[in-house]
Amino acid sequence: CARLLRQYAEHVGLPADYSIYDTADQKKAVREAMTELDINTKNFPPDGALHAISNAKNELIGADSFAAGAANFYDKTIARVYTKYQQILTRNKAMDFDDLLMKFADLLRRNEAVRTELQQRFGYVLIDEYQDTNHAQFAIAQALCATHRNLCVVGDPDQSIYGWRGANIRNILEFEQHFPGATVVALGQNWRSTPQILEAADALIQNNKQRRHKPLFTSNAPGNEIQLVHAADEEHEAELVVEFLRKFAESNEDNPDFRGFNDMAIFYRVNALSRAMEEVLMRSSIPYQVARGTAFYDRKEIKDTIAYLKVLMNPADQVALERIINTPTRGIGKTSIEHVIALAGANGMTMWDAMADPRALEQLTARAANSVRKFRGMFNEWHDKVSTGGNAMFTMLTRDVIEMIIQESSLEAHYKKDDEDKLANLYELVTAAQRFDEEYGEQDASLIQRLRDYLEAVALVSDVDAVDTKKGAVTLMTLHAAKGLEFGAVAMIGLEEGLLPHSRSLDDPNEMEEERRLCFVGITRACKQLMMSHARYRATRGYRERTIPSQFLNELPPEVIDDKDLTHEREFDQTWSSEFGTRNAGYNSALRPSHSALPQGCVVRHPQFGLGVVQNVSGTGDTARAKVKFNTVGIKTLILEYARLEKVSD
Repeated sequence: CARLLRQYAEHVGLPADYSIYDTADQKKAVREAMTELDINTKNFPPDGALHAISNAKNELIGADSFAAGAANFYDKTIARVYTKYQQILTRNKAMDFDDLLMKFADLLRRNEAVRTELQQRFGYVLIDEYQDTNHAQFAIAQALCATHRNLCVVGDPDQSIYGWRGANIRNILEFEQHFPGATVVALGQNWRSTPQILEAADALIQNNKQRRHKPLFTSNAPGNEIQLVHAADEEHEAELVVEFLRKFAESNEDNPDFRGFNDMAIFYRVNALSRAMEEVLMRSSIPYQVARGTAFYDRKEIKDTIAYLKVLMNPADQVALERIINTPTRGIGKTSIEHVIALAGANGMTMWDAMADPRALEQLTARAANSVRKFRGMFNEWHDKVSTGGNAMFTMLTRDVIEMIIQESSLEAHYKKDDEDKLANLYELVTAAQRFDEEYGEQDASLIQRLRDYLEAVALVSDVDAVDTKKGAVTLMTLHAAKGLEFGAVAMIGLEEGLLPHSRSLDDPNEMEEERRLCFVGITRACKQLMMSHARYRATRGYRERTIPSQFLNELPPEVIDDKDLTHEREFDQTWSSEFGTRNAGYNSALRPSHSALPQGCVVRHPQFGLGVVQNVSGTGDTARAKVKFNTVGIKTLILEYARLEKVSD
């Protein structure tokens, strides 16, 4: 589309030398649009606005049409941003990725001469991965093939997993309606997996309604049963995965086709699950790589948090200080930082000391100077708390310091508005700190020493260069990134309600089907051996929560499953298991509210999220859950057995 738009630029009112904005450029342009419109980015996160604009463009909805259809305050605000954003792109002679599709589709629709020329030029059209096409791509294909009808598409509705990115599964499900007379060739033979793996995948996906059934079969030799493993917690789960991979390696030592660790992969639904897995792989001296992602301790939000702790422990650490002095943004710009650094260098001072020097502050704007004072004041308060180890009522540990930093530095508030995945990673860092405290035990050491030891442990964990990679590396990746790949042995972790299927999908049948397709994709990446696991307890922000196994596990055929409950292998103090609870505060199940006790519209209180209104209650017994709209954090779906909801009023 980019090449053809340059060729026919004059037909769509574009300069032939237009720029193409990547994701970073787009975000900058959206922020500029919101600044010009005086729209608060905290109330309307730029990422969310850009996502809404992208979805509109994928549906071939321009800014004017979007504005005309805006029915509520949010949509009307996004419409203003959309209009201003497009004005900025036009002013800068630029187009984003979505424009390339949208403008080209519009060119084909409006200009008969160009359409006819391109139909003759592209006499045969082949589209791969057709299940992942969006409406704009469908319109382009339809226009190019409207005359000659020479269109061949290849795709699998059961592997449509990009609905959140604009993909429209109806394009492939309704193909014959759009192109009458088409011949359908069902590709049912699987050349990758064992019969057991294929049978499990087929049984799972047949629970979806938005699909076209095709019989799956393979001529591959029978293999092992699928290992379904119930672990005690996430670390136990990771240890069992390592054991599974080692056994696979040992059993294939004499196989000339065996590719070592390169032939093994670990899949998860959300990036935060990689942390426990990475730490156990490191301890086990097994090399690994995080595909299409970043190792846990190398992620920006994690490095930022650790940098805060480094400055707290050593204010003279200028590298760490420069990293976080304006992260999140607090009005201390590049010029202000350069003034402080220059004064420090000229007078043989540390940057930290220079930030308190009147000579530096008087060179800054009033806003920047005030922000610097507040920034130093925040660290001084933290230092007082850490030096005393807390107060008479509460003794601080590593996890408490990490949580304090995340909350009081505004990192939590920043990512709560802007990026749910990064927020989950911050909470996982709290869990990692909690795990460090458990292993550190009741040593005769001050909190200061404990924190120094923690920083040392983090530095060692993140030093992956110490691992021998001669035999390749185990690949860690999200299920979305795994599509199209294959491995001899695959471990899928975190098969729990709220993770896979994701909590966002629990109340939407269409999204639930996409989650099941995601699970199907993960299963069918395995060639020879597959392990699926869940943890009975999983830590969130340092507190262990009881989990519910994924409903997808109940949809697997028992005749190909080796079901192993290994929770008895790990003992731990279950007083940590209350959901977002207080340390050592157990939960009396007799207080669990029933369906009838929580009617739609009633007001409830949660110990972490505060007051909220019940939207609905679904499920029964241990799987009963309530969808609650909280004043502080928005809509959450909570498992009633562990949610600790207290009814306030009707």
